[in-house]
Amino acid sequence: MEKQTKKTTKKSTNKITKDKVISLYMDYVLENEQTPKSVYKFAKANKMTEDQFYNFFGSFEGLRQEIWHQFYQKSVDLIHKAPETESFTSREKMLTFFFTFFEMLTVNRSYVLFTLQENRDQLKNLAQLKGLRKDIKNFTKDLLQEDNDEKQLKILQKNETVFSEGAWIQTMFLIKFWMDDNSAEFEKTDVAIEKSVNTIFDVFDNTPFERVIDFGKFLFKERMA
Repeated sequence: MEKQTKKTTKKSTNKITKDKVISLYMDYVLENEQTPKSVYKFAKANKMTEDQFYNFFGSFEGLRQEIWHQFYQKSVDLIHKAPETESFTSREKMLTFFFTFFEMLTVNRSYVLFTLQENRDQLKNLAQLKGLRKDIKNFTKDLLQEDNDEKQLKILQKNETVFSEGAWIQTMFLIKFWMDDNSAEFEKTDVAIEKSVNTIFDVFDNTPFERVIDFGKFLFKERMA
């Protein structure tokens, strides 16, 4: 009976889960400085079968997209765990999301830098962000719906489609800025987040001038530094 219990425990420890496959994949990429050549070789190297891999992902591309989705989802979950965020404005929620999201990226910076710079063809590198784009746009649309529901006059409501697309462009800019940021604790990225979020909200609130000029000066200063 004791032997049977030990076997059961060992089997349970080696159980393959989605998170386990993701962890093994990220470790493989960082340790070998390249992506796996095939699912077969990756599975064999990590003592699993191809079937076990395909239980969770149809390809490495699907796995890479899931990694970015988890960066997003874990950031959102952390925000929701803080009760004070319920009373935040949509602008404050967007700021909180970006600060949290980039903290998540920083924890995984080595992987993110490698995977976004792996190919000379940037379109190949950016293909993994397809799901993240949908996540960011949906997140932004939800924020705007809350704002628009509170505005009785339709003319005062923000265009959710245009605003969400702007938020995605903003995300791409911030990722590139963060990748190039050499400041301690990435404090310049924090400044870029604050200025860019304030700018995009002010543009849609029809009070853009001071914020746009301020943000433009910041970008010019960083580019010329």
